[in-house]
Amino acid sequence: MKSATSLYAVALLGAGMALVPAAAQAQDAQEQGAEPAPENVIIVTAQGRQQALADVPVAISAISQETLLNSGVNDIRQLNQVAPSLLVSSTGTEANGAARIRGIGTVGDNPGLESSVPVFIDGVYRSRSGIGLNELGEIDRVEVQRGPQGTLGGRNSSAGLISIFSKKPDFDFGAVGEVTYGNYDFVRIGGSITGPLSENLAARLDGVYVRRDGFYFDPANNTDINDRDRFFLRGQLLFEPTDNLSVRLIADYTFRDEKCCAATYVDSSINPLIGNLNNPSTPLSPLQPNGNNIINVLRDLGQSLAAFNQGYDRTVSVTPGRSYAGKTKDYGFSAQVDWDLGGASLTSITAYREYRSGQGSDTDYGTVDILFRAPSDDAYRQFHTFTQEIRLQGEAFDGTLDWLVGGFFANEKLTVRDNLRFGNQYGRFATCRIISGGGLAGLYSPTNPLCVAPGVGPATIAAATGASGADIVAAFTALDGLNNRGSTNDRYFQDGTNWALFTHNIINITDRLALTLGLRYTNDDKDFSATFGNDNTVCTTVQGLVLDDLSSPNATARALAGALIGLSCQGNSTAELNNVSIRDERSEDEWTGTAILSYKATDDLLLYASYARGYKAGGFNLDRSALKSPILPFAATPGGAQALVGNLQFEPELVDSYELGAKYATGPFSVSLAAFRSDFSNFQLNTFNGTVFLVQNVNGCEGGLVGGPDSDTDTSAATGSCAPGNVSWGVRTEGVELETQLNPTADLNLTAGFTYANTKYRDDLVGNSAGAPLDPALRKLPGDNLSNAPEYVVTGSIAWTPEIGGNGLSALFYIDGRWTSQFNTGSDLFPQKEQDDFAVFNARIGLRGPDLKWSVELWGQNIFNEDFAQVAFNSPFQAGTTSAPFVDPQFPGGRQIFSHFLGEPRTYGITARFNY
Repeated sequence: MKSATSLYAVALLGAGMALVPAAAQAQDAQEQGAEPAPENVIIVTAQGRQQALADVPVAISAISQETLLNSGVNDIRQLNQVAPSLLVSSTGTEANGAARIRGIGTVGDNPGLESSVPVFIDGVYRSRSGIGLNELGEIDRVEVQRGPQGTLGGRNSSAGLISIFSKKPDFDFGAVGEVTYGNYDFVRIGGSITGPLSENLAARLDGVYVRRDGFYFDPANNTDINDRDRFFLRGQLLFEPTDNLSVRLIADYTFRDEKCCAATYVDSSINPLIGNLNNPSTPLSPLQPNGNNIINVLRDLGQSLAAFNQGYDRTVSVTPGRSYAGKTKDYGFSAQVDWDLGGASLTSITAYREYRSGQGSDTDYGTVDILFRAPSDDAYRQFHTFTQEIRLQGEAFDGTLDWLVGGFFANEKLTVRDNLRFGNQYGRFATCRIISGGGLAGLYSPTNPLCVAPGVGPATIAAATGASGADIVAAFTALDGLNNRGSTNDRYFQDGTNWALFTHNIINITDRLALTLGLRYTNDDKDFSATFGNDNTVCTTVQGLVLDDLSSPNATARALAGALIGLSCQGNSTAELNNVSIRDERSEDEWTGTAILSYKATDDLLLYASYARGYKAGGFNLDRSALKSPILPFAATPGGAQALVGNLQFEPELVDSYELGAKYATGPFSVSLAAFRSDFSNFQLNTFNGTVFLVQNVNGCEGGLVGGPDSDTDTSAATGSCAPGNVSWGVRTEGVELETQLNPTADLNLTAGFTYANTKYRDDLVGNSAGAPLDPALRKLPGDNLSNAPEYVVTGSIAWTPEIGGNGLSALFYIDGRWTSQFNTGSDLFPQKEQDDFAVFNARIGLRGPDLKWSVELWGQNIFNEDFAQVAFNSPFQAGTTSAPFVDPQFPGGRQIFSHFLGEPRTYGITARFNY
């Protein structure tokens, strides 16, 4: 597989490099008097004004409607194929997909984290980038801006943004329709109609319906997972009473009733570092170096061994009766007013949106019933968002100054409800996990109470733990019965208010030299509260029995006490939290800005250098497990859970970004080149360590760590601290980007893109701005690349639309490709989560009627059926013992096993369109 992707990459690189000599040939032809190729001028609004892309001194990818149609883009995930510095992925839920630019993005599914790469649709900020995974309807263009943003309006961002612009109503009547059928029983029906309602009023209505079988099959419940069943409606009115005033009203509604998102186990055929992790230990006692006791436990409780070694097969292991079913509603309205006042123009965008997504899950991603969420109204996330933006811009001093001032206000009310519960086999799974992995493995008997041989088992446990024996056995008995308990109604509320004042000014020093200065002041306030409901009384029972044994002189008693409390209270699932409420608040103020010096060296060549200061707000980790370690009861902390609420906070993310760029555009050829470096302080990282979700700020230390690892090869879990005065940036991304486009003839368009992004953590890392040690679960981060941050990405596309005969018919031949170098998909960078380099290609062949009034197209996505993972993760709670000698090539992780969310397989079909 790797050799095949390498060949694809070579072909893609070859096509891209061919653009430069081809461009020279095109210019030579023009110089010799040949008919010049048509000039394609791409207009963008990246600086709040309509400008030709080649004249904008910022790094931006502009994707036209034609490119979107040819590449089959229906949501922002598919932009990966045409924007080399962008990577969009979705994992455990489509409610919170992740977008990354230059290797930087917000990791994980925690709704408390705002996006480093926000999504704007028709100028309206969407609360989380995963909302852009919906259908988009008829789109005019997409702009992907790279680097910090905020001085032009909207919500500030630290890594970039994605702006999607839908088609406006037209005063000429028009209608388009589309019918698509493909494999996996894929059906997509879309249409749009537009036209005048009066001399000054035009309307537009877009609609899309999509249905498709899932990419995964669940034999236990005889159902597909990762299916599609959704519809989208958008209505618009455009009122233009005078030439100086325009009012655009938009209302849209999306509904999805789908099952998402399944995962499979990672095996050694996918990643050789898995080694023997997925093999049972035979015999179990003593534990074998080439086996894993957790595999024995899962097998004996019903998990098929074949599932641990199935490669990229998409047959998933799901507990009978468990479901990934979920429903999502996303709707809202906006009003944009553009008013030319003569000496200045005013733009106002007012919007209100609601988003609600609820989803069940078999959260252990296996057949054994360990952990689940029920698909009900007790598990959802909901956003109510109001935004108001106003901008005033104009010119002064005879065009020497192009000025813009504005303000932005947003109020976001976020509600999260959860019902994460232990499954019906959890108690036996937990006791078997303890018994199978230590000195008591000879007693292992998964069909008997406590997972030990009757009679001799409890007696041996009691004898091995001395004076604590009776309590230890009683705790085992309690844990063995821990089934179908956990949170009943955890509720998180966050009321956030964000307002900002900004200005962005272009000073035209000469006709060719310009200085851009932008400044933004942002205030962000968040009020947080949570109320917990929980019926896990086993946790408090076990704590009452063995808490004192954590300090027992008997080593076996100490080890068993820690394991019993940890497994009965995992994720702080404890009845001690039942009806407990906590609250907190935070407020922050930040100045950010940008400075750009640009020089038009010739009419066709733009050079620029820029600096930008970016910011993303801090917040709260909306996960009860972040309050504290489950070992000690809340009562052991004076003030209880409320005294620990500060543990949920994380600090704002800040970035200093530098860029040098050049843009050249003449006739049929254009090229953009940028070199960049960005340093991130308080980088916000979300990771799942197999038990709980951690949200950690990541910083660097200038003077060296105190108490950290002894060397780069130290395999301990130690992490060091740093004097507060020495804390500095912790993440740096630097590299170069190249994007080219060539139109040698009117019917041929070629593009190529290349990104090199070295996105790495600093060698010495700490956990916050005060210099506290990094969490030991993140000990692999120092000096390594970030997750989902490939160093090299190459993209390319060819679109050829030759005429057929002389009757107006034309053909379409289109192919695009993206090659990605290897990267780690896990935010903790465990080596078992590495993804090899891979390439994905899309293609389309069609016949088009005169003036594109109709077309029929055959298409394929991922046409070579490339297998790859989006994200790999620690299989929840499924870690074997680390107490016995275990010779394996991987560190860290011990006997932890892993699962992953796969990329989409090959899809293909036929599409018929009409355009009136």
